[in-house]
Amino acid sequence: MAEPQGHRANAEQAAEWDGPAGAHRTRHAAVFDAETRPHNERFRAASGVTPRDRVLDIGRGTGQSTRDAARLAAAGSALGIDLSAQMLEHARRISRAEGLANVSFMQADAQVHAFPAGGFDVAISRFGSMFFDDPVAAFGNIGHALRPGGRLVLLVWQARERNAWSTRIREAIAGDAELPPPPATGPSPFSLGDPAVAGAILAAAGFTEVSFTDVHEPVYYGPDAAVALDVVRGLRSTRDLLAVMNETQTEQAVARLRATLAAHETSEGVFFDARTWIIAARRP
Repeated sequence: MAEPQGHRANAEQAAEWDGPAGAHRTRHAAVFDAETRPHNERFRAASGVTPRDRVLDIGRGTGQSTRDAARLAAAGSALGIDLSAQMLEHARRISRAEGLANVSFMQADAQVHAFPAGGFDVAISRFGSMFFDDPVAAFGNIGHALRPGGRLVLLVWQARERNAWSTRIREAIAGDAELPPPPATGPSPFSLGDPAVAGAILAAAGFTEVSFTDVHEPVYYGPDAAVALDVVRGLRSTRDLLAVMNETQTEQAVARLRATLAAHETSEGVFFDARTWIIAARRP
């Protein structure tokens, strides 16, 4: 099921996730599912999904967290929504293969989609809530979808400087050159990384009892540096940085990036230090 284009608030994000980003993450679904495994385990426990819960999963991509929620809500249901048709089709295929009958997926923009009022007990999002064009409106709409007393649980990146997977990769690409600064505001992987900012957004959207739990665990980018290079080169942040370089500069940047990834390769794969927040809140 897909939502009409007019019902998507952020056309640029929709084009990216329903285009190159979605294709890349579908191709490397196994790596991205494993990328933040220790963070996911903490997030899954914090979500507190119970057997009869109706779960809404925001920005669900290839569906791993929706399938996890469906297993916990064995007598309930789990709906995953995302902007990417390609990732959602992958999610449906895996869910069918795993025999999950209480899970469904829909292509929609959580900021504006007309959810049934009070139709869910829990709303969750694993790295899918940082890209809203209007986060207060988006979380207000998600809150409307929750029953009174319903819970919101998010997994988001902390500030960029606390995540070596971003800073080291950016430094490797830049070398001695000056690159455009990362966005200070607006949709980005780190838009909810400041607890004061995220807390104010959720409060303005009507949520209460907002809390932040620090998770400090490594992230995984593939079994070896060659796979990691393919994964990292396909990220939008990398593509944007390389796009401003000429051919020679790009070749040099990729060589530096390859060396950085090789330096982080272990017998178990390529890892970087990372920090996330588990944000929990409640609809009054």
